[in-house]
Amino acid sequence: MGAEGPRTRDVLGQAVGGQRRDVCTGAVLGAGHQLGEALVPVLIGVVIDQAVAKSDTGALVRWLAVLGVVYVGLSFSFRYGARAGERAAEQAAHLLRVAVVRRVLAPGGGAESGRLPGALANIATEDAKRVGAVNMAVMAGISALAGLAVSAVALLVISVPLGLMVLLGTPVLLLLGHLLSKPLEHRSEAEQERAAHASGIAADLVAGLRVLKGIGAQGAAVQRYRRTSRDSLAATLRAASAQAWQSGVVLALTGGFIALVALVGGRLAVEGDITLGQLVSAVGLALFLIGPLEVLAWVNAELAQGRASAGRIAEVLAAPLDVAAGERRLADPVRGGLRLRGVSLGGLREVDLTVAPGELLGVASTDPAAAEALLRCLGRTEDPESGSVELDGVPLTDLDPAELRTAVLVAAHDADLFDGTLRENVGAGGDPGRAMAAAAADEVARTLPLGEAAEVGEGGRSLSGGQRQRVALARALHADRTILVVHDPTTAVDAVTETRIADGVREFRSGRTTVLVTNSPSLLAVTDRVVLLDAGRIAADGPHTGLLRDDAAYRTAVLA
Repeated sequence: MGAEGPRTRDVLGQAVGGQRRDVCTGAVLGAGHQLGEALVPVLIGVVIDQAVAKSDTGALVRWLAVLGVVYVGLSFSFRYGARAGERAAEQAAHLLRVAVVRRVLAPGGGAESGRLPGALANIATEDAKRVGAVNMAVMAGISALAGLAVSAVALLVISVPLGLMVLLGTPVLLLLGHLLSKPLEHRSEAEQERAAHASGIAADLVAGLRVLKGIGAQGAAVQRYRRTSRDSLAATLRAASAQAWQSGVVLALTGGFIALVALVGGRLAVEGDITLGQLVSAVGLALFLIGPLEVLAWVNAELAQGRASAGRIAEVLAAPLDVAAGERRLADPVRGGLRLRGVSLGGLREVDLTVAPGELLGVASTDPAAAEALLRCLGRTEDPESGSVELDGVPLTDLDPAELRTAVLVAAHDADLFDGTLRENVGAGGDPGRAMAAAAADEVARTLPLGEAAEVGEGGRSLSGGQRQRVALARALHADRTILVVHDPTTAVDAVTETRIADGVREFRSGRTTVLVTNSPSLLAVTDRVVLLDAGRIAADGPHTGLLRDDAAYRTAVLA
């Protein structure tokens, strides 16, 4: 791998090299199968010359027994060789899927930039499968070349001109097959790109289906997906056309080559240069050659598609991190003090802010972009353009994002739920009862037939918006981080429940640093103090009640 990250050939090399044992085993057994297949017409020719032509029953029985042993050997070689090849293909695809998912989930981020989630899923599944299949193609290609070599040697023994024809003609056919696969490689890459984009659009539309129905935009959404799907279909048809054209031309060239070998063999038999049995063997070998040559044409197509998919995987694996890992460790123990020094990012402008360990701080904002930027800074999904954020005096840029998130949890407003039970979504470790009560998620459990064991469905689709928010907040509380940053956790709940949640959060998080980024009066009322972000800067700082009384901008932001 280069310093800039893995390239296409690196991905292919690792996919095949990592499975070299199975690939070598499959290639050896596949070569044994091809050897047996090539020996069959040779042995039939021997039977004709040694037994049939001489009316020797004993020789006939002996050679038929040899032929039977060859058939048994080639059958078992094919079975176990194919098994090794399939195992190599599936294992390589699995490892690639793990590598892609690991990169996507890397604490430093960056892999998802410019890509829809559905596109990443397509790369992790379809592209990984195609690259894994290169193992099978390599094994089959080696086996086919072995079959061609055995056939060439047998034909040289029968007749030097026939053997030379195969030895000289096969490389030409392979070169033509490789050249013809180039258009397929380019079209396959375009096909996968369009298919991934269509998958991403579909996932995006399904995720926002309720919103689309609410604003009556189903028609526009359908039209958008229809256009994307048509583009994907057109790319697929172009790739299929290229593959059919390549396969058809290679098959025609192969057929012409085989016919030429049979024609030369027939002329040699007529002229008495070879026996009848040798002619039968030569014709049989010529027919046998169709198989390896077709396999090699298929191998070229598979390699072309594998290279295109490997390139897409390499792009994800080589995507630069949004934030780099530092070398310093968290303080032991983590006290939970936060400090922003002149932080500018997105909607933030030179923000200076100190959060004392154990403080419950409210952050109200007149601009949602400023609130989002603050969340990105505190969770270190993005580093400030200028200034610094410190945890217990250590700049976040000096810490590993993975280690930082063992102490700091940023619970986004649009947090997702997952397919599973209510309890599993809150958290499997420990007893989530206190956290659920603090977030009023225990009421959600009581409304469900199976309580905490009820299935919530993918994305929590069986729950209402307010119920999903409460479960997501319970999950954030149950994670029990030293520092918790929560963004608008109660926008979809009623006022009574919101008041209960505010009191529950304050009690649950007592003594631990908590930042509530919200304009909700109920939540801000339970904080130790509130800061107001206006035009990206700290415009006010004080108790909620005092700011309501004395600051017009704060009243407008919170009560409007």
